[in-house]
Amino acid sequence: MTSLHALATAFVVAGALSALPGLPALAESILLRGVVIVDPAVADAPHTADVLVRDGTIAAIAATGKGSAAGARVVEGGGRFLIPGLSEMHAHVPPPAEQRELAEDYLELYVANGVTTIRGMLGAPWHITLRSEIASGKVLGPRFFAGAPSLNGNTAPDVATAVRLVREYRGAGFDFLKLHPGLKREVFDAIVTTAREVHIEFAGHVSEAVGIEHALESRQSAVDHLDGYLEGTVDPACRGQRDGGFFGVELVDCMNPARIAPLVKLTLESGTWNVATETLLDKFVEPPATDTDALRRRPEMKYMAPATAQNWIRALANWGRDSVTPEKARRFIELRRQLLRALYEAGAPLMIGSDSPQVFNVPGFATHDELGAFVRAGIPPRAALQAATLNPARFFGHEREFGSIEVGKAADFVLLEANPLDNIDNTRRIAGVMVRGRWLSRADLDKMLAEIATRAAKR
Repeated sequence: MTSLHALATAFVVAGALSALPGLPALAESILLRGVVIVDPAVADAPHTADVLVRDGTIAAIAATGKGSAAGARVVEGGGRFLIPGLSEMHAHVPPPAEQRELAEDYLELYVANGVTTIRGMLGAPWHITLRSEIASGKVLGPRFFAGAPSLNGNTAPDVATAVRLVREYRGAGFDFLKLHPGLKREVFDAIVTTAREVHIEFAGHVSEAVGIEHALESRQSAVDHLDGYLEGTVDPACRGQRDGGFFGVELVDCMNPARIAPLVKLTLESGTWNVATETLLDKFVEPPATDTDALRRRPEMKYMAPATAQNWIRALANWGRDSVTPEKARRFIELRRQLLRALYEAGAPLMIGSDSPQVFNVPGFATHDELGAFVRAGIPPRAALQAATLNPARFFGHEREFGSIEVGKAADFVLLEANPLDNIDNTRRIAGVMVRGRWLSRADLDKMLAEIATRAAKR
């Protein structure tokens, strides 16, 4: 079986991109007239309004027909639905600086799908520069929270190395530390202590030697993939008898759902957030989703290099699915959904993240897949949308800056053809995107996507 660590770090691939000319000005004043505001952060029913944007922020929200258009370009909303820009909270930007052009392609794919904020989960020094270029408007892309290079059993094999790296990454300006598998417990504890000293958060995987209970007690800021949770439900007699495999799927027959509630309680007490990446697990494990021919035929695959599709097919073939029966796979997915529902129902904080680009999770498109996965798990569309909008802003402590449609906040919007509260798949029906005040019409987005597809086919 391919190791979890290898699966977690092996799927970023190379490509190329040319600059996109003729983008609308960043500081343009725009009046979105006659839009139906759907803000999951507000309990009020959707209502029609005019929204004025100046200098990249929301300058005014007025009743339809009452918004001043003086000096502003008017975009007719036509009763379409305006939601806050989406966040992808488990994104990957290629680490090698040589893959910068590919990285810019990925950033544009996010924007084309209404994703205006990303949390980069495998960092490199050049990402600090990229973050600044996005913020200044030099590069088109979502707001970028840059994670540091991976801390794992190989990069941080001992306490001294871990302490040094934590301090280096904080000094370099990364937004948070990324944890991968393989950390010894004493090394994890040193990371926690040093991170507290230098004021940087740590998030990601839960190493086997650490365990979910200790990670939560240590107040890990976020756990990704629900890593360690289902392993934490395994009956003691089973523990240590065999390899747990991909996020514990090999131990599914030893998992006890009664142990979910105490873990949920501990999550609430710790304040730890969760980024489930359900769509990733669905594609790896759930039998209907592992039809690689069907996955390859998905329309969004034209934006990925053919070699990438082949790499993803090999990843699915090699992960060890032969040892997991369809019945075990279905039970594993249902237990994850049960855990996700329990976290939601208890009020534990959740965020949307798909882990893209990974196995058939194409940047941006997979964010919509993850919204659908939340709803399939029993989470209402409004709550799923909040997990992709206001919740990430709260997680980063920037709820005054983005995450909802309010005067003074960043002008990050998605204009939709239909109401996502009626059907979460309506988030895919995008009529236009505004990213920090830059308006991209459907025609702009289609042009951008066509150019990405052309480049991808040549890689």
